[in-house]
Amino acid sequence: MNRPIVVGITGASGAAYSVRLIEVLLTAGRDVHLSISPSGREVIRQELDLHVDLEDFTPDSLLLGAGRSTGGNTLAEITEVSTGDSNVLGSGMVRRGQLHYHHYQDFMSSPASGSFLTGGMVVCPCSGTTLSAIAAGMAGNLIQRAAEVHLKERRRLVLTPRETPLSLPAIDNMRRATEAGAVVLPASPGFYQGVESVKDLVDFIVARILDQLGIENELIDRWGEA
Repeated sequence: MNRPIVVGITGASGAAYSVRLIEVLLTAGRDVHLSISPSGREVIRQELDLHVDLEDFTPDSLLLGAGRSTGGNTLAEITEVSTGDSNVLGSGMVRRGQLHYHHYQDFMSSPASGSFLTGGMVVCPCSGTTLSAIAAGMAGNLIQRAAEVHLKERRRLVLTPRETPLSLPAIDNMRRATEAGAVVLPASPGFYQGVESVKDLVDFIVARILDQLGIENELIDRWGEA
């Protein structure tokens, strides 16, 4: 059974990673439960020129509908891939997943409960503030609460920070989150597989996130494979 994946977008650089991740998950037939923090919305606007209304969200605002855009761009222009591309699962295509949006202050939504079964959660990108809250077991918004739920239920939680250099408190928070059961997966793409475009760098991180969720993909060439 393909359980849904929870995705939280917070206010760290790397919005292209989150948009591409959601697109790939949907293409792979996984339902996605999405929540975006106000700071995450501002990073999306600044980096991708996409305007997301947190009070009246539509998939098209993240280019996740029929490939339309409110900002004059397309997903291909941002990440150099088109919506619904077939290079996700290889030859085996499945139904497209459904996107479910939850307001960041809605603590009555399904991801806030441990009884809502999921296949894991990803916070991508994960801001330092969000990392700190998760490491401390705080739940100031739905994203932090959903992360807390995944830790207490012993489900996979992937945190993707994008920060450099790292302060000692940030390093300590990563250690604490790891000890609690999370996987800290920094947005540090590899260059060893013949990078030709930004798309290759984005897909490297997305592929590694999918690996942690146990979702097969062919986004990158595996080391040692012909």
